[in-house]
Amino acid sequence: MSKDLSRKRTFVILGIVFLAGIAFAGLFNSGLAFTNQEEFCTDCHTMQIPFRELQESAHYKNASGVGATCANCHVPEPFFPKLLAKLIAAKDVYHELVGTIDTPEKYEARRWEMASRVWAKLKATDSRECRSCHDFRSMDLTEQDRSARSKHGNAEDKGQTCIDCHKGVAHEEPDAPETIGDAPDSDAT
Repeated sequence: MSKDLSRKRTFVILGIVFLAGIAFAGLFNSGLAFTNQEEFCTDCHTMQIPFRELQESAHYKNASGVGATCANCHVPEPFFPKLLAKLIAAKDVYHELVGTIDTPEKYEARRWEMASRVWAKLKATDSRECRSCHDFRSMDLTEQDRSARSKHGNAEDKGQTCIDCHKGVAHEEPDAPETIGDAPDSDAT
C-alpha cells in the first residue's frame, strides 16, 4: 500500500509541477506580449523622441493603413532572439533611470551610438525584422521607380540587406560624429 501511496504522491507532484509550468509559461508569454505594446515602449519620456519620429514616417502612417509599431522593428519574432532583445533593451530603462538619456539633449548626444547598435544588429541578422514585412521575393520591382528597381534588383545579388541602404526610414538618421582630425581648428583665424 505504501508503494501505491508513494506512486500517487509522485503523480500528484508531477501534475502540480506540470500545471505550474504551464501557468509560468503563460504568464511569461503574457509579459513578453505586454512589453511589446507601443504604450509600454513609449512610457519612458525618452522614448517619446523616437516615437514622434516614427509617427511621421511611412512605417506608421500611410495610404494602406498598415503601420509598424516599435516591436515590429526592434523585437524579433523567434523566441530566443526575442528574449535576448528584451534583455538588451533593459539597458534603455537603466539609462533612463540613471539619467544618461533622460533629456532631449542627452538623447541626441547618444543618438549615433544607439542607432549604430541597432544598425549593427540588423546587419548581423540580415535585417530579420524588416523582412517580416519586406522580402526581395515579394517585391514587385515593376511598381518601383527606376532607381529603386535597379538597387533592389542588385541588392540581393550583392549580399546587401535592408539596413545597408535604409537607415533613417523610421527615425531621424543621426550625423556621424566628427573625428578629431575632421574637427575645425578652434585656434585658426
